[in-house]
Amino acid sequence: MSAKGKTRRLMSLGLCGAALAAALAAPAAHATPGDRHRPGDRPVWTPTATGTDARFRGLAAVNSRTAWLAGTKGTVLRTSDAGRHWRDVSPPGAADEGLEFRDIEAFDARRAVALAIGEGEASRVLRTEDGGATWTESFRNTDARAFYDCLTFFDSRHGLAMSDPVDGRFRILSTADGGRSWNVLPGTGMPPAQEGEAGFAASGQCLVSSGPKDVWLATGGAATARVLHSGDRGLTWRASESTLPAGDPARGVFGLAFRDRTHGIAVGGDYRPDQESPHASAVTDNGGRGWRRSATAPAAYRSGVAWLPHSRSAALAVGPAGTDLTTDGGRTWRTVGTGSYDTVDCTADGGCWAAGEQGRAARLNTP
Repeated sequence: MSAKGKTRRLMSLGLCGAALAAALAAPAAHATPGDRHRPGDRPVWTPTATGTDARFRGLAAVNSRTAWLAGTKGTVLRTSDAGRHWRDVSPPGAADEGLEFRDIEAFDARRAVALAIGEGEASRVLRTEDGGATWTESFRNTDARAFYDCLTFFDSRHGLAMSDPVDGRFRILSTADGGRSWNVLPGTGMPPAQEGEAGFAASGQCLVSSGPKDVWLATGGAATARVLHSGDRGLTWRASESTLPAGDPARGVFGLAFRDRTHGIAVGGDYRPDQESPHASAVTDNGGRGWRRSATAPAAYRSGVAWLPHSRSAALAVGPAGTDLTTDGGRTWRTVGTGSYDTVDCTADGGCWAAGEQGRAARLNTP
């Protein structure tokens, strides 16, 4: 995902993607407290204490020290000391109104845009410019048919948010002023939705961007799990079939990650814990026009995925049943941890973060 304060300068504490991948694959003699890992695997995540039991599906990693979390009970947290302390910066009244935050995009330690999901007016966008001390509501959905799932930014000014289909097409919101104001884009450039097709607000990764104009939208719940691509900031879209499980409201593509405008990974499956999720990942090297099934998929349903920093081949996928690592661009995966996480994000200075249920938040543990 783009526009999360990422820089291209390696900082002194950073590790390149190849080093991170090697560290994850190396054996270890102990396990990280509070998390479970397979014997012989190096611990993956170092849990941090958030002081809440909210479920965090929204995660915005700015760098190795600064990150934002957004979740249930109207909760938004921020850390600026690598997770040693999390500050509750929840919008006033959000908990009382029962807002469910499922996505957040941050430009730095002070500026962030959060998305609350739900039917009708439950879908809202809020923005802060002072580290969460104050929040401004910049969009409230007034169409009872709309249900917003995810948002993404191309840069600090231009961004999009997506809703499940209205009148047979996915609805796209656009901002050109950093989230201060939003407009619904014309639906003429959006292909028709399949019956039952929708997005999954599971990790903040059903709408992701790379570069100044390219954006991808992940779908499920219909006969075919698809990925839609736009090369003009959401004005026109082209749909392609993925290889991920489909044909049921609980199945589809849940998370996307693109390391550039051509190379991407899709993860998902069936989110029901009593259902298997074979073939729950796919890769593309042509911007999403075509997808290839991973030869060895993650061990179970995965909701979030992120490329390791400065790597052309290494990525992490997370879900309630564990974490998987690929070192060949998503063609094969191996499980490296069994802790429950819903979303993952990495930054250019070598920081990787994950978050999930019961207030779980963690940083990648490297030697």
